[in-house]
Amino acid sequence: MSERPLSVRSKIALLRAKFIEQLPRRVEEALRLFAALRANPHDKDAAANLHRFLHSIKGTGNSFGFSDLGTIAGRGESLAGRLLENPAGASPAFWDELGEVLANINLGAEVIAEVGGYLAQEKEVPHFELPKIGDDKDPGGRLIYLCDDEALQVEQLATQLRCFGYVTITFNSPAELAAAVKVKRPSAIVMDINFPGGVSGTEALHALNQEIDEPLPAIFLSGRDDFEARLSAVQAGGSAYFLKPTHPLELVATLDELTVQKKPEPYRVLVVDDEPEIAAYHCLILQEARMITYQVHKPERVLEVLQEFRPDMVLMDMYMPGCTGRDLAQLIRQVPDYVGLPIVYLSSETDRKKQFSAMRVGAEGFLTKPIQPEDLVTAVAIRAERMRILRTLMARDSLTGLYNHTTTTQLLDSALSNAARHQLPLCFVMIDVDNFKSVNDTYGHPVGDQVLLALARVLQQRLRNSDIVGRYGGEEFAAILHEIELVHAAQIIDQLREDFSKVRFHAGDAEFSCTFSAGIAAFPQFKRLEILREAADRALYDAKKQGRNRVMTNR
Repeated sequence: MSERPLSVRSKIALLRAKFIEQLPRRVEEALRLFAALRANPHDKDAAANLHRFLHSIKGTGNSFGFSDLGTIAGRGESLAGRLLENPAGASPAFWDELGEVLANINLGAEVIAEVGGYLAQEKEVPHFELPKIGDDKDPGGRLIYLCDDEALQVEQLATQLRCFGYVTITFNSPAELAAAVKVKRPSAIVMDINFPGGVSGTEALHALNQEIDEPLPAIFLSGRDDFEARLSAVQAGGSAYFLKPTHPLELVATLDELTVQKKPEPYRVLVVDDEPEIAAYHCLILQEARMITYQVHKPERVLEVLQEFRPDMVLMDMYMPGCTGRDLAQLIRQVPDYVGLPIVYLSSETDRKKQFSAMRVGAEGFLTKPIQPEDLVTAVAIRAERMRILRTLMARDSLTGLYNHTTTTQLLDSALSNAARHQLPLCFVMIDVDNFKSVNDTYGHPVGDQVLLALARVLQQRLRNSDIVGRYGGEEFAAILHEIELVHAAQIIDQLREDFSKVRFHAGDAEFSCTFSAGIAAFPQFKRLEILREAADRALYDAKKQGRNRVMTNR
């Protein structure tokens, strides 16, 4: 029997228990530093370590609910800061005051240790409600019911929808449709507005929606373009209205809006703090709000982690050994790739002048410990969302919404590194629309854009969420298929090629179709980025040379 996963409050209780367990040893070390400093006030390392201890106890104590301990430590932090700035000015009264602070912290630690078992229980962790970033909605169904008495036309339309990944079932009467809905609910309905014998499609849908729990998303098809017909469709609950003959691409776009609810990618937050317990605490809060976090306790690892983890923002403490938050923020800003990366300090520092000074190097904000979990989630989400929007504008192709050439290349580089690290297969696909110049010359560039959009849609909807699709330029696309062998990848792309060739495009009264050619190369057969890309390009060239409308692999 598997154990139930721990709740976030249980995990916080464990972190609080660890803090309680380690507190006596840390206080003992602080008292040793105090004795050394009283003997030699000019020992900068000892003064910095004592200041960092008091700063840590202030922030961590308050965050874990020990507010009295945090307040006392705050007084000590201020005194230690004065000692750092002017060791020669430390008077006997100063030493007495700092000694009293440390004695009170020691006494508090002893009291906390005595009742530590009780304080570390989950019930002693305060309740909180966090906003959920994103939701648990189903990413969208693909089952579409089509209802039309013109059997040939409805089957042709169903075939077109299947090319874009929809599962379609056709019916020739509203009665058949209603019976099927009661057995299995579809994601949406596409139906005619008129049926033989005076049966109204709009009335049939209205009656059906009265019998089920939740109205069905519906699209009406009709040869009528009058006000009354359109009004009846709206009043029946129709979400869209298309005139016959229906253009499949327009219908697909509307169905996507009605049925495809992509889950937003979780925000990625890098937490930099030399205190493992407090870093873990803040990560738990953000994880509970459906964010992905990564902890770094040593500042010297930040650049390495930034490259690998690619966060949407950085949350960092101000005081760390050997490197202040201000120094680290400035260091990050000097790397061109991270100039726009949001950096927010999360620190118990309350001196506004010091806060503003730290922000001058390019930080986005300053959050003061302790911070309410709800406030932390909201502050992080706002900044991460802004970064996500900016990244999207820079990383996406304006026409198709796919990754652009530069971003696709960067993602391929990262994917290769991951595949090498974990010894996993990976395939890189290059795709080119056949005779695309002829499409533009014959039907015009707006129609050519529709062909590119259709192929982009096919690739996005038919490949896995974990796969990466990009527009490499012009009529050329690229796909990165994770954890898949070459033979299987070729089968998938060949099926997409066959389905894309069935999509019908319209330009005025003309109707036509397009095909594509593809070349595939795989890791580990080709280990380096440039070699892998060249191998896929050679396979694409072979596909073109052998007559187009085919998929070739480079072994």
